[in-house]
Amino acid sequence: MRRREFLKGTLEAGALTGLGIAGLGGDGRESKAAASPSPMAPEETAGQIGRPVRVVSIGLKNQSKSLEEVAKVVDSEGARGSDVIALPEAWRGQKDQGTEEILMGPTITAMAPLAKKHQTYIVCPIDRKDGDERRNTAVLLDRGGKVVTVYNKVFPWTPEFLRLTPPVNPGEEVGIHQADFGRLGMAICFDIDFPEVWRGLADQGAELVIWPSAYSGGNALKAHALQHHYYIVTATQAPDCTVYDITGEELLHQKSADINVSRITLDLDRGVYDRDAVDGREKCTARREKLFREHGDDVVEEKYMEREDWFVLRAKRPGVSARELARNYGLVEKAELVRRARKIIDDRRGWAFAQKGIQAS
Repeated sequence: MRRREFLKGTLEAGALTGLGIAGLGGDGRESKAAASPSPMAPEETAGQIGRPVRVVSIGLKNQSKSLEEVAKVVDSEGARGSDVIALPEAWRGQKDQGTEEILMGPTITAMAPLAKKHQTYIVCPIDRKDGDERRNTAVLLDRGGKVVTVYNKVFPWTPEFLRLTPPVNPGEEVGIHQADFGRLGMAICFDIDFPEVWRGLADQGAELVIWPSAYSGGNALKAHALQHHYYIVTATQAPDCTVYDITGEELLHQKSADINVSRITLDLDRGVYDRDAVDGREKCTARREKLFREHGDDVVEEKYMEREDWFVLRAKRPGVSARELARNYGLVEKAELVRRARKIIDDRRGWAFAQKGIQAS
């Protein structure tokens, strides 16, 4: 798929709401079907406020540890309890010879039993041999140890295809999966510099994006989290971990000289809202005030961002979804507000403004 087609596909996906992932095809790619976020089992959420997800980031320098050593760390962290464990980009190396492996090669074969043992998702990048091609891949294992998503880096760093033999071929689709806790997205390293990847993840409903990388990333990731209002968690070769909130705020940054292990729990039921709306500020204010008047014991305005004129809602007690209540009262999350406004304006114009960039390229 050419880059223009990737961009066009991203735009077309953006016209849809609730686009989901139904299953993994025989070629390692997922088929698309309408879906909505699936809640975790009742026994897993009883007594919990919001939709908490326990994320573990394991950072290590390129080829600094053996597969057996890293597997021991994953085993240990899984035993402590987790919903997602993430490893860095190509952490077992990416060289001309000796690092390529097939999908069900030694790395995934070692990680799959750990995912099943600890009932956790694992994001495990590999230098993948894909038939006659080479891919920079992030493999997502589910809680049963099954491969459910194979994400191929859409924008490989230029030395990956100019200097490596064989070269790394670019991926064609954004990486997204409907996990039992919500919509999990993936992007890899150099993808950071291409906004269409991050918009594609947003348009397909990503709530949490895992970013394995060779380096730390920094403010560009903050911008993506701020723009699209999803969490971003990194696992890098620095080795470090940074976590960005749905508001773009940096929640955590940890770095170690050896193996870096960071743990954080994120509430996927929090939402960012604008105090204005497509149908006017007064109507939005009335809906907001009615929500607080009738459900003041259920939800709270956690934060007001004065310069942006945004506010963040979260649940106050177990069994309540702040985002669902907000929808029931007609409050639209900021990211969805932008998507709707884009469609309304593009329809009025008669063509998609973003298509102009595609034509120019």
